[in-house]
Amino acid sequence: MSQRDQMQYDVVIVGAGPAGLAAAIRLKQLATEQERELSVCVLEKGSEVGAQILSGAVIDPIALDELIPDWKSKGAPVTTEVKQDQFLWLTKNRHYKIPSAILPPLMNNHGNYIVSLGQLCRWLATQAEELGVDLFPGFNGSEILYGDDHSVKGVITGDMGVARDGSHKNTFLAGIELHAKYTLIAEGTRGSLAKSLEQKFYLRASAEPQKYGLGFKEIWSIDPSHHSEGAVMHTQGWPLDNHTGGGGFLYHVADNKIALGFVVHLNYRNPYLNPFEEFQRFKTHPAIKPLLHNAKRLSYGARTINEGGVQSLPELIFPGGALIGCSAGFVNVPKIKGSHNAMKSGMLAAETIIAALAKDHYEPLLEAYPEKIRNSWLWKDLYKVRNIKPALSALGNIGGTLYSGVDMWLHSLGINLPWTLQHKQADHETLVTAKDAQPLNYPAPDGKITFDRLASIYLANIQHEEDQPVHLQLADAEIPIEKNLALYAAPEQRYCPAGVYEIIEQNNASQLQINTANCIHCKACDIKDPTQNISWAPPQGGSGPYYEAM
Repeated sequence: MSQRDQMQYDVVIVGAGPAGLAAAIRLKQLATEQERELSVCVLEKGSEVGAQILSGAVIDPIALDELIPDWKSKGAPVTTEVKQDQFLWLTKNRHYKIPSAILPPLMNNHGNYIVSLGQLCRWLATQAEELGVDLFPGFNGSEILYGDDHSVKGVITGDMGVARDGSHKNTFLAGIELHAKYTLIAEGTRGSLAKSLEQKFYLRASAEPQKYGLGFKEIWSIDPSHHSEGAVMHTQGWPLDNHTGGGGFLYHVADNKIALGFVVHLNYRNPYLNPFEEFQRFKTHPAIKPLLHNAKRLSYGARTINEGGVQSLPELIFPGGALIGCSAGFVNVPKIKGSHNAMKSGMLAAETIIAALAKDHYEPLLEAYPEKIRNSWLWKDLYKVRNIKPALSALGNIGGTLYSGVDMWLHSLGINLPWTLQHKQADHETLVTAKDAQPLNYPAPDGKITFDRLASIYLANIQHEEDQPVHLQLADAEIPIEKNLALYAAPEQRYCPAGVYEIIEQNNASQLQINTANCIHCKACDIKDPTQNISWAPPQGGSGPYYEAM
């Protein structure tokens, strides 16, 4: 292969989400304060910053307050303050409102804001560029670069103009080597580079399995008479059974729009369960359906969420860099919030790097970063809720919720329970075989409130050139039929929120068909595949969903 072009930076950041952008901004802020030159670049696999960002999202502004104290006067798209907050327990035909007085204080959304995280990231990107950060949207990090001492020395961006068969088209452009003193991985949940680093440096050797949820989100324009700007609703219960974790959310944003979503924890057991269809059922509940009368669905998307908490955090550092944001996993599960923690982790990594670069000699291991995390409010935020997810897994929704309420109330009163519950299984290990499961029959979509997956991904604005290498790789092409279909009734047909995987009959034999162009980069397949035979990697730069305001 011909020599790749090379670019040298002090810091390379992979991922322009909240963590990556906060790290970049903080690096340049500190460099300016110290009157020193510092080169920083941020790679973003989406066609533009924010294009592939999806979150609920109600955010706690604590990290934004620290990073850019005058964010309001600078026009940050953070304007819809939470004015009304309610939590419902749903049964099939009824709902029960949990009184605010008995909810643990940390569940209170007072002082938080309903935002489009994609729009917030776009704004953060402008702040970063004003400080001199180089932003490269449409470029993914495809490979880690290692030095002679086996430490990380940067990344290679993905080749472009490669045909499906691996040949070079006339538009071929080789990826660039980005060399750096330090590399920060901010890919989000289950990133391909983070996975490779975890394996090479055994970063998960002392961690419990990471746990995940699959979150769906739609934006609807609703009748103004049904709209209440700043109102927030969270739900548990129906349509999920007691042994399947998850719940719904409904946020009233500006301009008579709502953000409507549903999360299914990926440690569910029944291989016939279809998370997308559970979301469709959720919309038919009497507490939700009336809001959607005469309403119009504007957008759709899905993504996975880290849920393991402090027990599941990998080692955060490796020679030459660190994991930040959802590449590590800093989501507070009961609060359904992670953006503030992601930003804080990026800021702390930036402070560690600045201090390291000020030393007389280069130290590849950022040893102060994990210590900074443990001494920050981020760690306190996660430590208080460390037992919630494993309690839900072990005790079911009813028992786990009751335990969680007591646990969180005790922490609010300053009583720290002395135990830390464990995650006993990875999510791909939890499925029972099809012969031991009850098939589930879901109603046909009505095209008004409920929809099928193909009609939904149309609203995700997927941009994907067909003639490019398949980015969803099977380690063994025989396993989908010989094991997944035979034992689990091919669950990849159901857990994927975009209809990527289909079992088809060809020449009197079953085959797995992979519709790569449907992929919306949620990475559920990489997580939930019971044989761990599927590996997700970013496709050629810019491919994937294009979310305008998710």
